[in-house]
Amino acid sequence: MAVNQDSPAPPGDWDRVAASEEFQKLQAARRRFIIPATIAFIVYYFALPVLVGYAPDLMKTPVIGVVNLAYLFALSQFFAAWLIAFLYLREADRFDAMGKHILAQLEARKGGEQS
Repeated sequence: MAVNQDSPAPPGDWDRVAASEEFQKLQAARRRFIIPATIAFIVYYFALPVLVGYAPDLMKTPVIGVVNLAYLFALSQFFAAWLIAFLYLREADRFDAMGKHILAQLEARKGGEQS
């Protein structure tokens, strides 16, 4: 039986997959990336208003003409978001491979049970 990625697995299969060690490893790998990346971005994002509020003289420091440190910091947040997105895409390939492996194992077990 071919793996159909458009339809979800039947409920009995989901329970089996969720309980599997491979699925737990996939979930752990996702959490190891998503939680630190989210925390890092939130800290970086809120650093701008905090620095503007508590260190205004530092953030007013001119860098190039009228462009000050606050403007560069704000602009850098776009690059930080793009970097996190790029890193997630790279990790998502690994997550997808792990998910496909889990689905293949499920299909192999189902095939063995039907024989």
